[in-house]
Amino acid sequence: MSELSKARIPDAPAIQRLPLLQLILVGLQHVLLMYGGAIAVPLIIGQAAGLSREEIAFLINADLLVAGIATIVQSLGIGPVGIRMPVMMGASFAAVGSMFAMAGMPGIGLQGIFGATIAAGFFGMIIAPFMSKVVRFFPPLVTGTVITSIGLSLFPVAVNWAGGGAAASQFGSPIYLTIAALVLGTILLVHRFMRGFWVNISVLIGMCLGYILCGLLGMVDLSGMTQAPWLQFVTPLHFGMPKFELAPILSMCLVVVIIFVESTGMFLALGKITGQDVCPRMLRRGLLCDAGASFFAGFFNTFTHSSFAQNIGLVQMTGVRCRSVTIVAGGLLIVLSLLPKAAFLVASIPPAVLGGAAIAMFGMVAATGIKILQEADIADRRNQLLVAVSIGMGLIPVVRPEFFAHLPVWMSPITHSGIAMATLSALTLNLLFNILGGAERAAINDCHAH
Repeated sequence: MSELSKARIPDAPAIQRLPLLQLILVGLQHVLLMYGGAIAVPLIIGQAAGLSREEIAFLINADLLVAGIATIVQSLGIGPVGIRMPVMMGASFAAVGSMFAMAGMPGIGLQGIFGATIAAGFFGMIIAPFMSKVVRFFPPLVTGTVITSIGLSLFPVAVNWAGGGAAASQFGSPIYLTIAALVLGTILLVHRFMRGFWVNISVLIGMCLGYILCGLLGMVDLSGMTQAPWLQFVTPLHFGMPKFELAPILSMCLVVVIIFVESTGMFLALGKITGQDVCPRMLRRGLLCDAGASFFAGFFNTFTHSSFAQNIGLVQMTGVRCRSVTIVAGGLLIVLSLLPKAAFLVASIPPAVLGGAAIAMFGMVAATGIKILQEADIADRRNQLLVAVSIGMGLIPVVRPEFFAHLPVWMSPITHSGIAMATLSALTLNLLFNILGGAERAAINDCHAH
């Protein structure tokens, strides 16, 4: 990063005064990176519930609207809600397994899912002040391990995209690999030879070149775009009044706890990247926004929301740490929710284009974790074991998602989340080795000293 670009990037709490065009372009990068994940959850649940294409499109627009509003609140901070850091929000994958099962249950369906989402969001708002006090259990040893695991658990997504998408009939085709390599190579060259503004939008430059190449090769599918309306408003309770059933509510409350564990790791990661000390008060504000977004999401026909780990890598790689960028990105998400044709155009970006950018950005998240681990006593054998086991546990759902298939269904939000597995493992082992074993370790160190 050049001295010029460093001089133009203030600390995260500031609302950075960048030229409007630059704000829009950098914000657009955030939207393009998280868009695939944002629309995946409503797409999966809509199909499981047997909705028509038009109704699924409505679900996607509803999700974009809530994600945009939640992103603005999280980044800007309104009253006691919002962590005031460059955070992007979207529908959480932690709830997909539970909601997929609910969608096929007689008497539950979408209305039961929305009711469970509302109840779980309310539950989250109640427990957020208590969950925020766990910051003291996240020293650099735990934080670095969790952040490294976040990057590693995201990496299969990048590889699947780069190969043409997990559902591609010719996965790994040379044309997909070439496109991904072009995007990645462009980003690297911009970082090597350009400065300031151009570095800030390096991901956008690479993705635009990749998209143009895909268009010339006939790989951009715009079929159905002419049928999409120009303007569509998301109306609350579009699918009817929510239903409140005990079993779905309990399942979603567990999901919210897992989301809080994941978000805590992500907020601490972002704090390290932006140079912010994430105190319990800040964490409480961030978790309240997660829970509040989920609460209102149920009324607006969408699902539990959380902070998106994908965008942490973008903050690290571009060096644009100010929250004004994600505020603009939230506004773009709201615009996309109102303009189905524009949302359709963004959705037409081929996976290989996203993959080339994601390889660099998700890798940057892991690199940040490794950097933080340097602050810990990693020479200690117990700490090495903590890192090794926790990263290994986090990779289990990534390497073999069916590994825990025979465990109870209610555990799936934990066992299917590499981030949750790594976080819980690191917290438990740190408690065992360094907190409960602190007196024993101090005695051993004193003996060695004498």
